[in-house]
Amino acid sequence: MPLALIAASASVGSGTIKGRDILIGHWSRVRAAFFLLTSTWLLLPSGISAQGNGQGFLFKQPSVQVGISAGYTVAHAGGPVLNHARDQLTLGRKDFDAPTFGVEVAVRGSERLDFALGFRFSKSDVRSEMRHLVEELPNLETVPIEQTTTFTRIPVTFSARFYLRDRGRAVSRFAWIPAKWAPFMGAGAGLTWYRFEQIGDFADITTLEILPLIIESDGAGASTHVFAGVDISINPRFLWTLEGRYAFGHARTDSSFNYDNLDLNGFQATIGISARF
Repeated sequence: MPLALIAASASVGSGTIKGRDILIGHWSRVRAAFFLLTSTWLLLPSGISAQGNGQGFLFKQPSVQVGISAGYTVAHAGGPVLNHARDQLTLGRKDFDAPTFGVEVAVRGSERLDFALGFRFSKSDVRSEMRHLVEELPNLETVPIEQTTTFTRIPVTFSARFYLRDRGRAVSRFAWIPAKWAPFMGAGAGLTWYRFEQIGDFADITTLEILPLIIESDGAGASTHVFAGVDISINPRFLWTLEGRYAFGHARTDSSFNYDNLDLNGFQATIGISARF
């Protein structure tokens, strides 16, 4: 006997319970990102107060800076693909937010200018159900039509970073003392690889038949970004970095999503630790 579909309003309480589960899932990701940021802070070496007094130096001015970072991505979540997902499924904009991890290598161009190559990774994974339809079983019980949506973003970027003050001072030809803090701003461009995948049950609009499906698309799109932040010296070798970044970009999907554009815009807040060489 084929399964029938009825209006979602006939399902008693399921939408409320599901919405609460999705909200709990979002805040779980926020708490996880906050824990990662706090852990990074606690693992930082001591010595900021001593550095503020100008103690410590390197035997030469550093030319390379290598760092890792952790933070959180707040997705813009617009465009045809994500708007359709939010209209048809119990998804909100916050469900595409995700923790972010990154690696960056910067080469010094001058006292106030760096050129940086960076790699970042973020992935959201959230359960949902069809917003307007539920499934009616043979015993007349109704259950949600459920699926899981996964959105992965991996930007690889090249940036120019300009410091608003000198990052240190030379002492003769053989020693360099880093400044306690150095604010910066910058911009860049790159390529963002994505994977957008939906796995679960979906209702065929024409036949009202429920089908188990895997709908996916992956590819890459050009992106640009602007950012600002501050480097804070821990000791002559190590520093930590606070940064806020907004990325602009989109990518073309394949036939699974009608070749529509996928929105890759979003804001990232990160904290990282770096080493000077």
